Amino acid sequence: MRTLLASLFLMASVSAADLTAIPFKTITGKETSLADYKGKVVLVVNTASKCGLTPQYEALETIYDKYRRKDFVILGFPCNDFGNQEPGTEKEIREFCKASYDVSFPLMEKVHVKGAEQHPLYAALTGEKGAFPGEVKWNFGKFLIGKDGKPIARFEPKTTPDSPEVVEAIEKALK
Repeated sequence: MRTLLASLFLMASVSAADLTAIPFKTITGKETSLADYKGKVVLVVNTASKCGLTPQYEALETIYDKYRRKDFVILGFPCNDFGNQEPGTEKEIREFCKASYDVSFPLMEKVHVKGAEQHPLYAALTGEKGAFPGEVKWNFGKFLIGKDGKPIARFEPKTTPDSPEVVEAIEKALK
């Protein structure tokens, strides 16, 4: 519990400029970055459609709906790094998310969150010199980024988006 509390309030070693300047693409191929979400609290989540944790999409959508009018956004990053649980194309992922969970928060193109092809955003979050060193353990790992673009907290995959610790961290960041 102490480790969790310490990680919740750990100020990251990655500067806001470094993190917000890292480019990525939306699921429809549009260039973007965290700079486009300046002034918002952002929850970055690596997602998968064929995982035992996939039902977390429902809680993600509920949290997004609850806080999005208060400068909060969730960015879903589909990932196939764990057990081939996100094998589909961007179009298939989009269709699955809409049909199965009515996802309305932004989805990004599929990325690697670990390994040799790790996306630079995830390297900045989890790399040796990252905000929260240590590989993403599975689908639905979560990173909370403050309005200033600095990482605030990391939540492991089994910690649901509507768990008290995640909600408390989001609400604190929104103040």
